Amino acid sequence: MSLRSPLGMVLGRGNAGDGVAHWWAQRLSAVALVPLTVWFLAALVRLPLADHAAVTIWIAAGWNPVWLALLLAALCWHSRLGVQVVIEDYVHSRSLKLAALLLNSGAHMLLLAAGVYALLRVAVRSAA
Repeated sequence: MSLRSPLGMVLGRGNAGDGVAHWWAQRLSAVALVPLTVWFLAALVRLPLADHAAVTIWIAAGWNPVWLALLLAALCWHSRLGVQVVIEDYVHSRSLKLAALLLNSGAHMLLLAAGVYALLRVAVRSAA
């Protein structure tokens, strides 16, 4: 049993509002994913997926590269936030948690960079 007051126990441990920004970011990325995913799936249904040339031409056409880049960014951001919550909830060692959070952020940034690079490479080659 501790002689510290309940207020004394929680001081210096952050406040209850610390997770609000993270919660809103998850909800915002989820809301952004809804129309982008519907657009992407509708486009895929209309595409002849067996025809590589048709798909690459579609990627380079009009606003498609922009929407695809936004979809990639929203997917990576939403995934990073979700994995971060899992790490924070289930990894208890401070050093291991820090390493996992850094690896999580780095891996998702690398995935986004690779995805945008591949998208731009296909779009530029198809447009030329």
